[in-house]
Amino acid sequence: MEDITLGFTLIGVMVGLIMLGLPIGITLIGTGAVGVWLIRDNPDLAFRFTAMSTYSGIQDYLFATIPLFVLMGLLVSVSNVGRDTFEVAQALLRRVRGGLGMATVGANAIFAAVTGVSIASAAVFTKVAVPEMVRHGYSMRFATGTVAGSSILGMLIPPSLLMIVYGVLAEVSIGRMFIAGILPGIIIALGFVALIWVRATFFPHRIMTAAGPAPTVPERDMPAGEMVAKAVPILSLVVLILGGLYSGFFTPTEAGAVGAAGALVIALARRQLDWPKFWRVLRETGLVSASILFLLIAASLYSRMLSMAGVPQAIGEMVETMGLGPYGFLAAFVVIVLLMGMILDSTSILLIMVPIGAPIAQAMGFDLIHFGIMVIIAVEMGLLTPPFGISVFTVKATLSDPRVGVETIFAGALPYVLVMGAALVLIAFVPAIATALVG
Repeated sequence: MEDITLGFTLIGVMVGLIMLGLPIGITLIGTGAVGVWLIRDNPDLAFRFTAMSTYSGIQDYLFATIPLFVLMGLLVSVSNVGRDTFEVAQALLRRVRGGLGMATVGANAIFAAVTGVSIASAAVFTKVAVPEMVRHGYSMRFATGTVAGSSILGMLIPPSLLMIVYGVLAEVSIGRMFIAGILPGIIIALGFVALIWVRATFFPHRIMTAAGPAPTVPERDMPAGEMVAKAVPILSLVVLILGGLYSGFFTPTEAGAVGAAGALVIALARRQLDWPKFWRVLRETGLVSASILFLLIAASLYSRMLSMAGVPQAIGEMVETMGLGPYGFLAAFVVIVLLMGMILDSTSILLIMVPIGAPIAQAMGFDLIHFGIMVIIAVEMGLLTPPFGISVFTVKATLSDPRVGVETIFAGALPYVLVMGAALVLIAFVPAIATALVG
């Protein structure tokens, strides 16, 4: 069997094993090692290759970014900063049509700039925002869909674990990826806000319950001093991290360390962190970080096997032969990513597709930073599409209300998927949106 044929066969085997439920890391390492063995007809080389990938795959200093940002996000989550951010946004927007929905998007965008994890955002704002929106007469579909939809900002607005994974796989600067995500993240957040305003202004019956708002105690005006006190902690972290990265004052790894230290200070100052909580945070940081690093080791071996088999080069030649052109390839790649998003989680999609797509995109003239932002948006759309939709299932699990079906949340999140699709098309044809701040 030719190397290229073998490479494509192993990709099919890998997808089949994942569909059968085998863990993605084990599948990638297994197919990678078997592929090297069969291509070189040397089992010893395959074992040495695997050992080398285990060491070289995560030896770089930048991999310390992962546990540091995970630690920071978990510390922020236990500090109730998300709740305070929502309350401030609610106070500022409560007289605007659809103000509570806009407050959810705004708070999620700011929270995303610190946690970098969509699931964390979905869990926090399901507890905070959904009951408040329902209390004010918004439908459960709109409330849960808004939380699920805006939670994806956690992986787009930097810092983002997906950007770290993409940067490692595509061998591009993680710091530049962080900066590149700022404008697209803001554009998508503003798109969500515009969507909510249009629906609240022209189609209020679609987002409100038939009974209308429930009678409530009149809302109090939040004093300016209280507003500042609640907003300062998270805004300080955002300015500290993004300001330091953008100015070049510190590297992404150092930004993770500074952010984690700042989050620890905030948690202690707010008296939200005791020893049992701190131990849980450290334990969860270790579990999450170890799983991500293991996946990166597996992806390193998998991508080397693909290159050895000549799969990226073969696909690139096939695309040229078909006459698709750069944007034809991009459209096909995004469609495949969206389809994979229906059955796989975000990290798994990147681990499988980036080693194949990045070399082809670069050969076709795409800036890999620009390409990465588009891939991450497409991957994030998968968090809101059935049947997998991990953000939707997170909202469902956190809500813990048997009366709310998962189909209700999917329906509520659909308009936000359409906004992301429009933003993806805009960024594809206007690369400067992703690259303007990078320089």
